[in-house]
Amino acid sequence: MTSTGADRGLDVFRAGDFPFCTLTFVRDLPPEELLTRMGVEPTTLALRDGRDLSDDFGDDLLDDDEPVATCGVDGSWTWAWEQGGTHGLDERILSAVSAGTEAVALHYNEKPMHWFKYAVGGEIIVDFHTLQAIEPTGQDPTRLDEIMRPLGLVPGSVAPLHSVLGLVENAFGIRLTMPGEVDDERWSGRLRPLPD
Repeated sequence: MTSTGADRGLDVFRAGDFPFCTLTFVRDLPPEELLTRMGVEPTTLALRDGRDLSDDFGDDLLDDDEPVATCGVDGSWTWAWEQGGTHGLDERILSAVSAGTEAVALHYNEKPMHWFKYAVGGEIIVDFHTLQAIEPTGQDPTRLDEIMRPLGLVPGSVAPLHSVLGLVENAFGIRLTMPGEVDDERWSGRLRPLPD
């Protein structure tokens, strides 16, 4: 089954102007726990709407060393959205957030490139990026082949536009509802710098 029509879960990233972002999706984990596992600075962890987020962090929302992450829940998946950082791609972070569950990390930048990682129980199962022809790695790099192939995600081939978004939607049923600017509070906080 492939995603079609207007009910795809990540359409906002097909149509919107997001030159850089990292999304971390974890199954059945409360937002506060996700941010804690990602290394949030405890004094910054709070419920905020869009205005509070801007007031509290301003230009630091796009910081790449200490990014601000905003969380939400759609269905059985909790998501953390970094507008400036890549903490969700770090294998130590992905291992921590997937402990006892499963997690998907999705990164996009203007090169253009998507980077996809899937982890279960602290182990990276599938890992690939689209900067060049895809070459999945991980503990079981062929696990998602049946879903990837119809999307054009074939080892040794260049990934079609938005095919990685289709993979995330089709393989996991992931959706993301954009937070409203006002009266839509979400958990958020500043992530500590990644250790060397």
